[in-house]
Amino acid sequence: MGSASNFRNTMASAGFALLTAPCFAQPAPTNSGQAYPTKPVRWVVPFAPGGNADTLSRTVAQKVTDTLGQQVVVDNRSGANGVIGMEIGARAAPDGHTVLLGYIANVAIMPSLVAKLPYDILKDYAHITQLASSPNIFVAHPSVNARNFKELVALAKAKPKTLSFASAGVASVGHLTGELINSIAGIDLQHVPYKGSGQSVIDLLAGQISLMVGGMSSVMPHIKAGRLRSLAVTGAQRSAAMPDVPTLSESGFPGLEATAWYGLHAPANTPRPIVNRLHADIAKALTLPDVKQRLEGLGFDLVGSPPDVFTAYIKTELVKWAKVVKASGAKPE
Repeated sequence: MGSASNFRNTMASAGFALLTAPCFAQPAPTNSGQAYPTKPVRWVVPFAPGGNADTLSRTVAQKVTDTLGQQVVVDNRSGANGVIGMEIGARAAPDGHTVLLGYIANVAIMPSLVAKLPYDILKDYAHITQLASSPNIFVAHPSVNARNFKELVALAKAKPKTLSFASAGVASVGHLTGELINSIAGIDLQHVPYKGSGQSVIDLLAGQISLMVGGMSSVMPHIKAGRLRSLAVTGAQRSAAMPDVPTLSESGFPGLEATAWYGLHAPANTPRPIVNRLHADIAKALTLPDVKQRLEGLGFDLVGSPPDVFTAYIKTELVKWAKVVKASGAKPE
């Protein structure tokens, strides 16, 4: 496969942003037969420090350090919309001492959006667990004459192409979620891409944009203050952070679900006992009260699925988002 350098050159200006019950882990053998781990574990995060991906990683890594008996060190390797870190994770030694945080955009969307990536998500990784999901929330400026998602659909059908929705960029999770909503609900909301969520929230608050599909943490304070109106969360279940907001399915569109999610991966050919050990320790960490309190407060729904379940989920997500990307005509800018 090619390196990330060529990809960086073509993508530098891209406009898209892209539990199981706990169990007692036993020492896992490495390829050399030694008990695992034999040295600190590097947890690669393909994004800059300070964001939700970084917070999720550091919170869980700290707890896994205690159970593994070796330091788990978060290593932020941002660049090329996460591709640099993804390639590092794929090319590392398959001994369990390097793991990688994957995000839906890099794992499930980019393979359909970008012709040549320096990694193959199904061939180059062993999939350990889905750490968490983070449903987006569909919000409206108070001037929009819709109190809920059903009313919004009726309004959009009565006045086609008059309502606009903002997202963090072309082919971002928010953009493609909006396109999925358009397709399934039979409406035509006009997409307005931004470079990140900050300015889009400002314009939404000012009434320059009618709607937004965005992350929970960026809009929750404004919803609670009454400056924005929540219409629906996009996950399969209600969010622990905003339990009073119904899902899209509950709003009359069964099966309409689009959730941002994060998972942990290792290089392909990492021994299965090591993958199982990592899953067990992470699943246990995700049940700890202080972990739940911190991460659920940021809008995360904690998962901790087993490796086989996570792998199957990735395959379904690849198919799902390939259809949305094709229908939307989204392309890197």
